[in-house]
Amino acid sequence: MLWPMIAIALGFLGIAVLGILAVRVFVEVRRLARQVGETSQRIQRAAQDLERAATPLAARAHESLRD
Repeated sequence: MLWPMIAIALGFLGIAVLGILAVRVFVEVRRLARQVGETSQRIQRAAQDLERAATPLAARAHESLRD
């Protein structure tokens, strides 16, 4: 009777450990997703800034090629 109780207790502890690890993974995945979203927005803003800065240069280059 002792061994089945020990097996059940160990099984429960194993499931509890897996549950705790699953919660930690979930929290880290949410944090990573938030960071990816912020980085994506930064990249998008930088691309827009680059496009705004390159537009006058491209227009000048196009004008100089016409001349």
